[in-house]
Amino acid sequence: MFNSLSDRLTATFKNLRGKGRLSEADVDATVREIRRALLDADVAVPVVRDFAARVRERALGAEVAAALNPSQQVVKIVNDELVTILGGETRRIRLAKTPPTVIMLAGLQGAGKTTLAGKLAKWLKGQGHSPILVAADLQRPNAVTQLEVVAQRAGVAVYAPHPGIQSEFEAPTGDPVAVARGGVEQARQKLHDVVIVDTAGRLGIDAELMQQAADIRSAVKPDEVLFVIDAMIGQDAVNTAKAFEDGVDFTGVVLTKLDGDARGGAALSVASVTGRPVMFASTGEGLDDFELFHPDRMASRILDMGDVMTLIEQAEKSWDRDEAARMAKKFADQEDFTLEDFLAQMQQIRKMGSMKKMLMMMPGAAQFRQQLEQFDEREIDRVEAIVRSMTPHERVAPKIINGSRRARIARGSGVHVSEVNGLLERFGQAQKMMRRMASGGGIPGVPGLPGGGASRKPAGKNNKKKARSGNPAKAAQQLREAEQKRAAGAANALQGGSAFGQQSQQDFDPAALNLPKGFDKFLGN
Repeated sequence: MFNSLSDRLTATFKNLRGKGRLSEADVDATVREIRRALLDADVAVPVVRDFAARVRERALGAEVAAALNPSQQVVKIVNDELVTILGGETRRIRLAKTPPTVIMLAGLQGAGKTTLAGKLAKWLKGQGHSPILVAADLQRPNAVTQLEVVAQRAGVAVYAPHPGIQSEFEAPTGDPVAVARGGVEQARQKLHDVVIVDTAGRLGIDAELMQQAADIRSAVKPDEVLFVIDAMIGQDAVNTAKAFEDGVDFTGVVLTKLDGDARGGAALSVASVTGRPVMFASTGEGLDDFELFHPDRMASRILDMGDVMTLIEQAEKSWDRDEAARMAKKFADQEDFTLEDFLAQMQQIRKMGSMKKMLMMMPGAAQFRQQLEQFDEREIDRVEAIVRSMTPHERVAPKIINGSRRARIARGSGVHVSEVNGLLERFGQAQKMMRRMASGGGIPGVPGLPGGGASRKPAGKNNKKKARSGNPAKAAQQLREAEQKRAAGAANALQGGSAFGQQSQQDFDPAALNLPKGFDKFLGN
Protein backbone atom coordinates (compact mmCIF):
# COMPACT_ATOMS: atom_id res chain seq x y z
CA MET A 1 0.00 0.00 0.00
CA PHE A 2 2.69 2.53 0.99
CA ASN A 3 5.45 1.34 -1.36
CA SER A 4 5.61 4.56 -3.39
CA LEU A 5 5.56 6.79 -0.31
CA SER A 6 8.19 4.64 1.39
CA ASP A 7 10.51 4.79 -1.64
CA ARG A 8 10.17 8.57 -1.93
CA LEU A 9 10.90 9.18 1.75
CA THR A 10 13.84 6.76 1.78
CA ALA A 11 15.37 8.50 -1.26
CA THR A 12 14.90 11.89 0.44
CA PHE A 13 16.74 10.80 3.59
CA LYS A 14 19.65 9.40 1.57
CA ASN A 15 20.50 12.96 0.49
CA LEU A 16 21.09 13.90 4.14
CA ARG A 17 23.55 11.13 4.95
CA GLY A 18 27.11 12.12 5.75
CA LYS A 19 26.28 15.73 6.58
CA GLY A 20 27.67 16.78 9.95
CA ARG A 21 25.46 19.85 10.04
CA LEU A 22 22.18 20.70 8.34
CA SER A 23 21.61 24.19 7.02
CA GLU A 24 18.21 25.84 6.71
CA ALA A 25 18.38 25.24 2.97
CA ASP A 26 18.95 21.50 3.58
CA VAL A 27 15.93 21.34 5.89
CA ASP A 28 13.73 23.28 3.46
CA ALA A 29 14.69 20.99 0.57
CA THR A 30 13.98 17.90 2.68
CA VAL A 31 10.61 19.22 3.88
CA ARG A 32 9.71 20.13 0.28
CA GLU A 33 10.38 16.54 -0.88
CA ILE A 34 8.41 15.12 2.06
CA ARG A 35 5.48 17.38 1.18
CA ARG A 36 5.56 16.23 -2.45
CA ALA A 37 5.75 12.58 -1.41
CA LEU A 38 2.69 12.93 0.85
CA LEU A 39 0.68 14.79 -1.80
CA ASP A 40 1.56 12.13 -4.37
CA ALA A 41 0.30 9.53 -1.88
CA ASP A 42 -3.07 11.33 -1.92
CA VAL A 43 -2.89 12.51 1.68
CA ALA A 44 -5.34 15.31 2.45
CA VAL A 45 -3.84 18.77 1.82
CA PRO A 46 -4.55 20.18 5.34
CA VAL A 47 -2.84 17.13 6.87
CA VAL A 48 0.20 17.58 4.61
CA ARG A 49 0.43 21.29 5.41
CA ASP A 50 0.38 20.71 9.19
CA PHE A 51 2.77 17.75 8.95
CA ALA A 52 5.37 19.67 6.92
CA ALA A 53 5.17 22.69 9.24
CA ARG A 54 5.78 20.58 12.35
CA VAL A 55 8.68 18.70 10.76
CA ARG A 56 10.33 21.95 9.62
CA GLU A 57 9.92 23.59 13.02
CA ARG A 58 11.48 20.65 14.85
CA ALA A 59 14.23 20.11 12.24
CA LEU A 60 15.39 23.71 12.64
CA GLY A 61 15.28 23.43 16.43
CA ALA A 62 17.89 22.54 19.01
CA GLU A 63 17.27 18.77 18.93
CA VAL A 64 18.77 18.49 15.42
CA ALA A 65 21.46 21.17 15.85
CA ALA A 66 22.85 19.39 18.93
CA ALA A 67 22.60 15.87 17.46
CA LEU A 68 25.74 13.90 16.60
CA ASN A 69 23.99 12.56 13.50
CA PRO A 70 21.54 15.21 12.21
CA SER A 71 20.19 13.05 9.35
CA GLN A 72 19.13 10.29 11.75
CA GLN A 73 17.52 12.89 14.00
CA VAL A 74 15.45 14.17 11.06
CA VAL A 75 14.31 10.59 10.34
CA LYS A 76 13.29 10.29 14.00
CA ILE A 77 11.29 13.52 13.77
CA VAL A 78 9.47 12.33 10.64
CA ASN A 79 8.77 8.99 12.33
CA ASP A 80 7.33 10.75 15.40
CA GLU A 81 5.08 12.96 13.27
CA LEU A 82 3.88 10.00 11.21
CA VAL A 83 2.91 8.22 14.42
CA THR A 84 0.99 11.33 15.48
CA ILE A 85 -1.10 11.65 12.29
CA LEU A 86 -1.78 7.89 12.35
CA GLY A 87 -3.41 8.22 15.75
CA GLY A 88 -0.59 8.28 18.27
CA GLU A 89 -1.26 5.25 20.45
CA THR A 90 -2.72 1.81 19.77
CA ARG A 91 -6.44 1.87 20.51
CA ARG A 92 -8.10 -1.37 21.61
CA ILE A 93 -11.79 -2.26 21.89
CA ARG A 94 -13.44 -0.97 25.05
CA LEU A 95 -15.35 -3.89 26.51
CA ALA A 96 -18.61 -3.29 28.34
CA LYS A 97 -18.59 -3.69 32.11
CA THR A 98 -21.71 -5.83 31.78
CA PRO A 99 -21.68 -8.17 28.75
CA PRO A 100 -22.45 -8.26 25.94
CA THR A 101 -20.17 -5.68 24.31
CA VAL A 102 -22.00 -4.34 21.23
CA ILE A 103 -19.91 -3.40 18.16
CA MET A 104 -21.67 -1.76 15.23
CA LEU A 105 -20.10 -1.66 11.73
CA ALA A 106 -20.90 1.20 9.33
CA GLY A 107 -19.52 2.32 5.99
CA LEU A 108 -19.98 2.58 2.24
CA GLN A 109 -21.13 -0.38 0.17
CA GLY A 110 -18.17 -2.31 -1.21
CA ALA A 111 -15.80 -1.36 1.63
CA GLY A 112 -15.79 -4.98 2.84
CA LYS A 113 -17.94 -4.70 6.00
CA THR A 114 -19.47 -8.18 5.85
CA THR A 115 -16.14 -9.97 5.34
CA LEU A 116 -14.57 -7.77 7.99
CA ALA A 117 -17.33 -8.77 10.43
CA GLY A 118 -16.14 -12.37 10.09
CA LYS A 119 -12.48 -11.35 10.47
CA LEU A 120 -13.21 -9.34 13.60
CA ALA A 121 -15.30 -12.19 15.04
CA LYS A 122 -12.52 -14.72 14.43
CA TRP A 123 -9.93 -12.36 15.93
CA LEU A 124 -12.09 -11.85 19.03
CA LYS A 125 -12.64 -15.61 19.29
CA GLY A 126 -8.85 -16.03 19.32
CA GLN A 127 -8.73 -13.52 22.20
CA GLY A 128 -10.98 -15.80 24.26
CA HIS A 129 -14.35 -14.15 23.53
CA SER A 130 -17.60 -15.70 22.30
CA PRO A 131 -18.86 -13.37 19.52
CA ILE A 132 -22.13 -13.51 17.57
CA LEU A 133 -22.76 -11.83 14.20
CA VAL A 134 -26.07 -10.03 13.57
CA ALA A 135 -27.31 -9.76 9.97
CA ALA A 136 -28.93 -6.30 10.00
CA ASP A 137 -28.07 -5.58 6.34
CA LEU A 138 -31.41 -6.30 4.64
CA GLN A 139 -30.72 -3.88 1.79
CA ARG A 140 -28.00 -5.55 -0.33
CA PRO A 141 -28.86 -8.74 -2.27
CA ASN A 142 -27.57 -11.90 -0.56
CA ALA A 143 -25.91 -9.91 2.23
CA VAL A 144 -27.49 -12.18 4.88
CA THR A 145 -26.35 -15.34 3.06
CA GLN A 146 -22.83 -13.94 2.75
CA LEU A 147 -22.68 -13.19 6.48
CA GLU A 148 -23.87 -16.72 7.29
CA VAL A 149 -21.12 -18.21 5.10
CA VAL A 150 -18.48 -15.94 6.67
CA ALA A 151 -19.68 -16.86 10.16
CA GLN A 152 -19.42 -20.56 9.34
CA ARG A 153 -15.86 -20.13 8.07
CA ALA A 154 -14.92 -18.15 11.18
CA GLY A 155 -16.55 -20.74 13.46
CA VAL A 156 -18.84 -18.26 15.21
CA ALA A 157 -22.60 -17.94 15.76
CA VAL A 158 -24.86 -15.78 13.59
CA TYR A 159 -28.31 -14.24 14.21
CA ALA A 160 -30.22 -13.94 10.94
CA PRO A 161 -34.02 -14.11 11.49
CA HIS A 162 -34.76 -12.41 8.16
CA PRO A 163 -33.42 -13.78 4.83
CA GLY A 164 -33.10 -10.33 3.25
CA ILE A 165 -33.46 -9.90 -0.51
CA GLN A 166 -32.05 -12.29 -3.10
CA SER A 167 -31.84 -9.97 -6.11
CA GLU A 168 -31.67 -6.26 -6.89
CA PHE A 169 -35.18 -6.37 -8.34
CA GLU A 170 -36.78 -7.19 -4.97
CA ALA A 171 -37.95 -4.45 -2.66
CA PRO A 172 -36.27 -4.47 0.77
CA THR A 173 -38.40 -5.96 3.53
CA GLY A 174 -37.92 -6.45 7.24
CA ASP A 175 -36.85 -4.03 9.94
CA PRO A 176 -33.04 -3.76 10.43
CA VAL A 177 -33.54 -1.98 13.75
CA ALA A 178 -35.66 -4.85 15.11
CA VAL A 179 -33.08 -7.39 13.86
CA ALA A 180 -30.26 -5.52 15.62
CA ARG A 181 -32.24 -5.30 18.84
CA GLY A 182 -33.13 -9.00 18.62
CA GLY A 183 -29.46 -9.91 18.05
CA VAL A 184 -28.43 -8.23 21.30
CA GLU A 185 -31.21 -10.05 23.16
CA GLN A 186 -30.12 -13.35 21.58
CA ALA A 187 -26.56 -12.73 22.79
CA ARG A 188 -27.80 -12.25 26.36
CA GLN A 189 -29.82 -15.46 26.26
CA LYS A 190 -27.04 -17.56 24.66
CA LEU A 191 -24.29 -15.95 26.80
CA HIS A 192 -22.29 -14.41 23.96
CA ASP A 193 -20.07 -11.65 25.35
CA VAL A 194 -19.61 -9.72 22.06
CA VAL A 195 -22.21 -8.73 19.44
CA ILE A 196 -21.09 -7.54 15.99
CA VAL A 197 -23.89 -5.82 14.05
CA ASP A 198 -23.44 -5.72 10.26
CA THR A 199 -25.44 -2.78 8.83
CA ALA A 200 -26.39 -1.84 5.27
CA GLY A 201 -23.77 -0.07 3.17
CA ARG A 202 -24.36 3.00 1.05
CA LEU A 203 -23.39 3.85 -2.50
CA GLY A 204 -22.92 7.44 -1.39
CA ILE A 205 -24.08 9.82 1.26
CA ASP A 206 -27.62 8.46 1.38
CA ALA A 207 -29.74 10.38 3.91
CA GLU A 208 -32.29 7.58 4.32
CA LEU A 209 -29.72 4.86 5.02
CA MET A 210 -27.68 7.21 7.20
CA GLN A 211 -30.83 7.72 9.29
CA GLN A 212 -31.27 3.93 9.44
CA ALA A 213 -27.75 3.56 10.86
CA ALA A 214 -28.48 6.28 13.41
CA ASP A 215 -31.70 4.48 14.42
CA ILE A 216 -29.81 1.19 14.91
CA ARG A 217 -27.28 3.00 17.07
CA SER A 218 -30.04 4.49 19.22
CA ALA A 219 -31.73 1.08 19.56
CA VAL A 220 -28.74 -1.07 20.59
CA LYS A 221 -26.52 1.62 22.19
CA PRO A 222 -23.23 0.11 20.91
CA ASP A 223 -20.04 0.35 22.94
CA GLU A 224 -18.06 0.80 19.71
CA VAL A 225 -19.13 2.11 16.29
CA LEU A 226 -16.47 1.18 13.75
CA PHE A 227 -16.35 3.07 10.47
CA VAL A 228 -15.12 0.62 7.80
CA ILE A 229 -13.34 2.38 4.97
CA ASP A 230 -11.61 1.20 1.80
CA ALA A 231 -7.99 2.40 2.05
CA MET A 232 -7.80 2.60 -1.77
CA ILE A 233 -10.35 5.41 -2.32
CA GLY A 234 -7.95 8.28 -1.56
CA GLN A 235 -9.23 11.81 -0.95
CA ASP A 236 -12.90 10.75 -0.93
CA ALA A 237 -12.18 8.92 2.30
CA VAL A 238 -11.95 12.23 4.15
CA ASN A 239 -15.31 13.55 2.91
CA THR A 240 -17.03 10.21 3.57
CA ALA A 241 -15.55 10.02 7.07
CA LYS A 242 -16.79 13.52 7.89
CA ALA A 243 -20.30 12.65 6.67
CA PHE A 244 -20.42 9.49 8.82
CA GLU A 245 -19.01 11.40 11.77
CA ASP A 246 -21.88 13.89 11.51
CA GLY A 247 -24.57 11.27 10.78
CA VAL A 248 -23.59 8.32 13.00
CA ASP A 249 -20.65 9.55 15.12
CA PHE A 250 -18.28 6.57 15.02
CA THR A 251 -15.68 5.81 17.70
CA GLY A 252 -12.98 4.16 15.57
CA VAL A 253 -11.85 3.40 12.01
CA VAL A 254 -11.09 0.10 10.31
CA LEU A 255 -8.99 0.19 7.12
CA THR A 256 -9.63 -2.53 4.55
CA LYS A 257 -7.64 -3.57 1.46
CA LEU A 258 -4.31 -2.41 2.85
CA ASP A 259 -2.69 -5.07 0.68
CA GLY A 260 -3.71 -3.17 -2.47
CA ASP A 261 -1.41 -1.11 -4.66
CA ALA A 262 -3.17 2.26 -4.20
CA ARG A 263 -1.32 5.22 -2.75
CA GLY A 264 -2.79 4.93 0.74
CA GLY A 265 -3.58 8.55 1.52
CA ALA A 266 -6.80 7.60 3.31
CA ALA A 267 -4.90 5.81 6.06
CA LEU A 268 -2.76 8.88 6.69
CA SER A 269 -5.68 11.31 6.58
CA VAL A 270 -8.74 9.88 8.35
CA ALA A 271 -7.38 9.72 11.89
CA SER A 272 -5.94 13.25 11.69
CA VAL A 273 -9.03 14.86 10.10
CA THR A 274 -11.71 13.17 12.23
CA GLY A 275 -9.82 12.78 15.48
CA ARG A 276 -10.97 9.14 15.60
CA PRO A 277 -8.25 6.46 15.87
CA VAL A 278 -7.58 3.72 13.33
CA MET A 279 -8.19 0.55 15.36
CA PHE A 280 -7.84 -2.35 12.92
CA ALA A 281 -6.44 -3.08 9.47
CA SER A 282 -7.41 -5.74 6.95
CA THR A 283 -4.39 -6.86 4.92
CA GLY A 284 -5.75 -9.58 2.63
CA GLU A 285 -8.70 -11.70 1.58
CA GLY A 286 -8.31 -14.48 4.16
CA LEU A 287 -10.08 -14.35 7.51
CA ASP A 288 -6.68 -14.35 9.26
CA ASP A 289 -5.46 -11.30 7.30
CA PHE A 290 -6.57 -8.95 10.05
CA GLU A 291 -4.55 -7.16 12.70
CA LEU A 292 -4.68 -4.56 15.42
CA PHE A 293 -3.48 -1.22 14.04
CA HIS A 294 -0.30 0.05 15.72
CA PRO A 295 0.56 3.62 14.57
CA ASP A 296 4.21 3.30 15.60
CA ARG A 297 4.65 0.03 13.70
CA MET A 298 2.92 1.38 10.58
CA ALA A 299 5.17 4.47 10.64
CA SER A 300 8.17 2.17 10.96
CA ARG A 301 7.02 0.18 7.90
CA ILE A 302 6.54 3.36 5.86
CA LEU A 303 10.10 4.49 6.68
CA ASP A 304 11.48 1.01 5.80
CA MET A 305 12.57 0.34 9.38
CA GLY A 306 10.63 -2.91 9.48
CA ASP A 307 8.06 -4.26 11.91
CA VAL A 308 9.92 -6.80 14.02
CA MET A 309 7.39 -6.70 16.87
CA THR A 310 4.53 -7.90 14.64
CA LEU A 311 6.82 -10.61 13.26
CA ILE A 312 7.63 -11.77 16.80
CA GLU A 313 3.94 -11.80 17.77
CA GLN A 314 3.06 -13.91 14.72
CA ALA A 315 5.84 -16.35 15.56
CA GLU A 316 4.75 -16.63 19.20
CA LYS A 317 1.13 -17.19 18.18
CA SER A 318 1.78 -19.90 15.57
CA TRP A 319 4.94 -21.64 16.77
CA ASP A 320 4.63 -25.08 18.32
CA ARG A 321 6.52 -24.92 21.63
CA ASP A 322 6.88 -28.70 21.87
CA GLU A 323 8.43 -28.82 18.40
CA ALA A 324 10.76 -25.95 19.29
CA ALA A 325 11.84 -27.76 22.48
CA ARG A 326 12.44 -30.98 20.53
CA MET A 327 14.64 -29.15 18.02
CA ALA A 328 16.56 -27.37 20.80
CA LYS A 329 17.28 -30.71 22.50
CA LYS A 330 18.34 -32.26 19.22
CA PHE A 331 20.62 -29.28 18.60
CA ALA A 332 22.19 -29.59 22.06
CA ASP A 333 22.69 -33.35 21.64
CA GLN A 334 24.47 -32.70 18.32
CA GLU A 335 22.14 -34.96 16.41
CA ASP A 336 22.03 -34.56 12.63
CA PHE A 337 19.49 -32.16 11.15
CA THR A 338 17.39 -34.36 8.84
CA LEU A 339 14.94 -33.72 6.02
CA GLU A 340 12.21 -34.81 8.46
CA ASP A 341 13.23 -31.91 10.71
CA PHE A 342 13.41 -29.62 7.70
CA LEU A 343 9.83 -30.51 6.73
CA ALA A 344 8.61 -29.90 10.30
CA GLN A 345 10.32 -26.49 10.42
CA MET A 346 8.87 -25.50 7.05
CA GLN A 347 5.36 -26.38 8.25
CA GLN A 348 5.91 -24.21 11.33
CA ILE A 349 6.91 -21.26 9.15
CA ARG A 350 3.90 -21.75 6.88
CA LYS A 351 1.59 -21.36 9.88
CA MET A 352 2.87 -17.80 10.24
CA GLY A 353 1.38 -16.82 6.87
CA SER A 354 2.82 -15.47 3.65
CA MET A 355 6.60 -15.64 3.41
CA LYS A 356 6.56 -12.53 1.23
CA LYS A 357 4.69 -10.53 3.89
CA MET A 358 7.00 -11.75 6.65
CA LEU A 359 10.15 -10.82 4.71
CA MET A 360 8.74 -7.36 3.96
CA MET A 361 8.50 -6.75 7.73
CA MET A 362 12.29 -6.97 8.06
CA PRO A 363 14.25 -3.68 8.32
CA GLY A 364 15.60 -2.53 4.95
CA ALA A 365 13.36 -4.90 2.98
CA ALA A 366 12.33 -2.13 0.54
CA GLN A 367 15.65 -2.35 -1.30
CA PHE A 368 14.84 -5.99 -2.12
CA ARG A 369 11.19 -5.35 -2.96
CA GLN A 370 11.58 -6.29 -6.62
CA GLN A 371 13.11 -9.66 -5.74
CA LEU A 372 10.46 -10.26 -3.07
CA GLU A 373 7.67 -9.42 -5.49
CA GLN A 374 9.03 -12.06 -7.85
CA PHE A 375 9.15 -14.65 -5.06
CA ASP A 376 6.75 -17.49 -5.84
CA GLU A 377 4.96 -18.76 -2.73
CA ARG A 378 4.33 -22.02 -4.61
CA GLU A 379 8.05 -22.75 -4.40
CA ILE A 380 7.46 -23.80 -0.79
CA ASP A 381 4.77 -26.20 -1.99
CA ARG A 382 7.19 -27.74 -4.50
CA VAL A 383 9.89 -28.20 -1.85
CA GLU A 384 7.37 -29.82 0.50
CA ALA A 385 6.18 -32.11 -2.31
CA ILE A 386 9.77 -33.23 -2.98
CA VAL A 387 10.40 -34.09 0.68
CA ARG A 388 7.05 -35.87 1.02
CA SER A 389 7.88 -37.99 -2.04
CA MET A 390 10.83 -39.49 -0.16
CA THR A 391 10.58 -42.56 2.02
CA PRO A 392 11.01 -42.10 5.80
CA HIS A 393 14.45 -43.68 5.58
CA GLU A 394 15.52 -41.33 2.77
CA ARG A 395 14.51 -38.29 4.82
CA VAL A 396 16.69 -39.45 7.72
CA ALA A 397 19.62 -40.62 5.56
CA PRO A 398 19.64 -38.49 2.36
CA LYS A 399 23.06 -39.86 1.36
CA ILE A 400 21.38 -43.05 0.13
CA ILE A 401 19.41 -41.09 -2.50
CA ASN A 402 21.10 -42.21 -5.72
CA GLY A 403 20.17 -41.46 -9.33
CA SER A 404 17.23 -43.86 -9.60
CA ARG A 405 15.80 -42.68 -6.28
CA ARG A 406 16.09 -39.04 -7.40
CA ALA A 407 14.21 -39.87 -10.61
CA ARG A 408 11.46 -41.57 -8.59
CA ILE A 409 11.21 -38.61 -6.18
CA ALA A 410 11.01 -36.19 -9.12
CA ARG A 411 8.17 -38.17 -10.71
CA GLY A 412 6.32 -38.41 -7.40
CA SER A 413 6.53 -34.65 -6.74
CA GLY A 414 5.94 -33.52 -10.33
CA VAL A 415 9.26 -31.67 -10.70
CA HIS A 416 12.47 -32.09 -12.70
CA VAL A 417 15.38 -34.11 -11.33
CA SER A 418 17.48 -30.93 -11.32
CA GLU A 419 15.15 -29.44 -8.68
CA VAL A 420 15.60 -32.51 -6.48
CA ASN A 421 19.38 -32.23 -6.94
CA GLY A 422 19.29 -28.54 -6.02
CA LEU A 423 17.26 -29.18 -2.88
CA LEU A 424 19.58 -31.96 -1.70
CA GLU A 425 22.63 -29.79 -2.37
CA ARG A 426 21.21 -26.86 -0.39
CA PHE A 427 20.14 -29.19 2.40
CA GLY A 428 23.65 -30.66 2.59
CA GLN A 429 25.09 -27.16 3.07
CA ALA A 430 22.50 -26.38 5.76
CA GLN A 431 23.27 -29.65 7.51
CA LYS A 432 26.99 -28.80 7.64
CA MET A 433 26.20 -25.37 9.06
CA MET A 434 23.97 -26.91 11.75
CA ARG A 435 26.73 -29.33 12.74
CA ARG A 436 29.19 -26.46 13.05
CA MET A 437 26.79 -24.46 15.21
CA ALA A 438 26.03 -27.46 17.44
CA SER A 439 29.73 -27.96 18.08
CA GLY A 440 30.11 -24.32 19.15
CA GLY A 441 31.80 -23.26 15.92
CA GLY A 442 29.18 -20.70 14.88
CA ILE A 443 28.06 -19.75 11.40
CA PRO A 444 31.04 -19.36 9.01
CA GLY A 445 31.65 -15.76 7.99
CA VAL A 446 28.97 -14.24 10.24
CA PRO A 447 30.59 -12.03 12.91
CA GLY A 448 28.81 -11.68 16.24
CA LEU A 449 27.50 -15.24 16.22
CA PRO A 450 29.24 -18.15 17.94
CA GLY A 451 32.65 -18.45 16.31
CA GLY A 452 31.39 -16.80 13.14
CA GLY A 453 33.69 -13.80 13.08
CA ALA A 454 37.00 -15.63 13.30
CA SER A 455 38.59 -17.68 10.59
CA ARG A 456 40.11 -21.03 11.37
CA LYS A 457 43.85 -21.08 11.93
CA PRO A 458 45.94 -23.45 9.89
CA ALA A 459 47.21 -26.46 11.77
CA GLY A 460 50.52 -25.55 13.32
CA LYS A 461 52.66 -26.40 16.29
CA ASN A 462 50.14 -25.04 18.79
CA ASN A 463 47.09 -25.92 16.73
CA LYS A 464 47.57 -29.62 16.08
CA LYS A 465 44.83 -32.06 16.89
CA LYS A 466 45.73 -33.98 20.03
CA ALA A 467 46.72 -37.55 19.20
CA ARG A 468 44.62 -40.38 20.62
CA SER A 469 46.46 -42.52 23.18
CA GLY A 470 47.24 -46.13 22.38
CA ASN A 471 46.12 -47.15 25.85
CA PRO A 472 42.42 -48.23 25.56
CA ALA A 473 41.51 -46.90 29.01
CA LYS A 474 43.26 -43.59 28.41
CA ALA A 475 41.74 -43.30 24.91
CA ALA A 476 38.25 -43.80 26.36
CA GLN A 477 38.95 -41.05 28.92
CA GLN A 478 40.10 -38.69 26.15
CA LEU A 479 36.94 -39.44 24.17
CA ARG A 480 34.74 -38.66 27.19
CA GLU A 481 36.56 -35.35 27.76
CA ALA A 482 36.12 -34.39 24.09
CA GLU A 483 32.39 -35.16 24.24
CA GLN A 484 32.05 -33.06 27.39
CA LYS A 485 33.78 -30.12 25.70
CA ARG A 486 31.51 -30.36 22.65
CA ALA A 487 28.40 -30.53 24.86
CA ALA A 488 29.61 -27.49 26.84
CA GLY A 489 30.23 -25.61 23.58
CA ALA A 490 26.72 -26.38 22.31
CA ALA A 491 25.13 -25.33 25.60
CA ASN A 492 27.21 -22.14 25.57
CA ALA A 493 26.09 -21.40 22.01
CA LEU A 494 22.43 -21.82 22.94
CA GLN A 495 22.77 -19.51 25.96
CA GLY A 496 24.62 -16.79 24.09
CA GLY A 497 27.95 -17.32 25.86
CA SER A 498 30.02 -17.98 22.73
CA ALA A 499 28.44 -15.06 20.88
CA PHE A 500 28.94 -12.43 23.57
CA GLY A 501 32.08 -13.45 25.43
CA GLN A 502 31.79 -15.07 28.84
CA GLN A 503 28.62 -13.22 29.84
CA SER A 504 25.72 -15.27 31.16
CA GLN A 505 22.26 -14.87 29.69
CA GLN A 506 21.23 -12.83 32.74
CA ASP A 507 24.19 -10.41 32.37
CA PHE A 508 23.83 -9.94 28.60
CA ASP A 509 22.35 -6.60 27.51
CA PRO A 510 20.75 -6.82 24.02
CA ALA A 511 20.82 -3.01 23.74
CA ALA A 512 24.60 -3.22 23.33
CA LEU A 513 24.08 -4.80 19.92
CA ASN A 514 21.71 -2.03 18.73
CA LEU A 515 19.10 -4.62 17.73
CA PRO A 516 15.63 -3.59 16.46
CA LYS A 517 13.02 -2.83 19.09
CA GLY A 518 11.58 -6.03 20.56
CA PHE A 519 14.25 -8.25 19.01
CA ASP A 520 15.59 -9.16 22.45
CA LYS A 521 12.62 -11.59 22.78
CA PHE A 522 14.44 -13.86 20.34
CA LEU A 523 17.31 -14.02 22.85
CA GLY A 524 15.03 -15.12 25.67
CA ASN A 525 15.10 -11.80 27.58
